[in-house]
Amino acid sequence: MTRTSPSDGIERVEITCADGVRLHGHLVRSRSDAPAGLPVLLSPATGVKQHYYLRFVHWLAQQGHDVLVFDYRGIGLSLHGPLKHCRASLAEWGQQDQVAALDWLLQRTGSAQALLLGHSAGGQMIGLLPNHHRVARLVGVSASTGWLRGMRPGFRMKAWFGLRGVIPMGVRFKGYAPTAAIGLGENLPARVGLQWGQWCAAGGYATNAVRHHPEHDFHAQVRTPITVLHASDDDIATDATVADLLRTFPAAPKQAIRVQPAQHGLKSLGHIDWFRSSHRAVWPLIAAALRGQS
Repeated sequence: MTRTSPSDGIERVEITCADGVRLHGHLVRSRSDAPAGLPVLLSPATGVKQHYYLRFVHWLAQQGHDVLVFDYRGIGLSLHGPLKHCRASLAEWGQQDQVAALDWLLQRTGSAQALLLGHSAGGQMIGLLPNHHRVARLVGVSASTGWLRGMRPGFRMKAWFGLRGVIPMGVRFKGYAPTAAIGLGENLPARVGLQWGQWCAAGGYATNAVRHHPEHDFHAQVRTPITVLHASDDDIATDATVADLLRTFPAAPKQAIRVQPAQHGLKSLGHIDWFRSSHRAVWPLIAAALRGQS
């Protein structure tokens, strides 16, 4: 299903995963006279709806890319029915949702490969994708394992309280993860919230989902060049947690770029603000990384 809005050149699209779950996204076609770049799949952060990224998506389309952004199962437009009844898991966001979105984008554009732009969790799960070889380059913004031991001590305690205390308690009494109440984005399906806390506590992030399932573990096979952009004032994507993520891809060319907000005229950048219009000063950094120019 495709719905087109002629006024702004954006299409609302439906993507069907291998297990039959329907996702909803938006596609914006390239609107540039410059030579077209590869299509871009923008995979959101945990608990962040696709609409947050739309201004950036339009800007990136003006740089010469077709761009697809979507909501994971159980989030935003891809939530079907009451949240407490949603059985989605965080692993399925990679193994099902990102796989289907990538295949859909490649089929729609006729391209052999695409660029994966992942915000936080969106850039952390390529090792779960059997079609990872169709990603020409991965740019992870604020991407890390969120490993609790790799965070600064003060924030670590807050994160531990939220992920290992509030979320499990909320799941028990509400049937879903009440992450909005503790400033961690939209409320999440129960299994997503619980798995998120488990992965952050253990280190290695998505490797925990496939530890005993080697047939679903592609981390060692990934040879896609990986660039991670993270801010110096990010309490989650720290030097240690970014390094913890990159070590899970031993065969991939990889680099981490630590960005100082003040060098771009910004007072702060943190974990989420990269895609806000107020922080568009860093958007050219993202575009350059996508084109391998960082």
